Amino acid sequence: MSQGSKIVIKDFSFYYDSVQALQNISLNIEPKQIFTVFGPARSGKTTLLKSLNRLTDLIFGISHTGTILLDGMDIYDPELSLTQLRRRIGIVFDLPIPLPMSIFDNVAYGPKLSGTIEGIG
Repeated sequence: MSQGSKIVIKDFSFYYDSVQALQNISLNIEPKQIFTVFGPARSGKTTLLKSLNRLTDLIFGISHTGTILLDGMDIYDPELSLTQLRRRIGIVFDLPIPLPMSIFDNVAYGPKLSGTIEGIG
């Protein structure tokens, strides 16, 4: 692990029930660096990215082993605020991934979270 790594992934494996989507991924992502994931279809790219801000938590039957650290803190620590984590790790996908709520609530989520709009919805 590099002293200055922003994100450290260590021996991370991910499962959809008994299907292993990621196998023992280890990776350091340095601060202020562009990070790109590319590869063939169904190789686990989206699963890895969703794991970084725990969007996979919304899927029934998933499990993982290994560790993902953000500034030295385990992102799977039960004390960690998912809202704070998702404020710090943003992901841009080629297809939109809505949260499990109405279209309006998905569009208004960011401004409501930042306090830009209040009393809407």
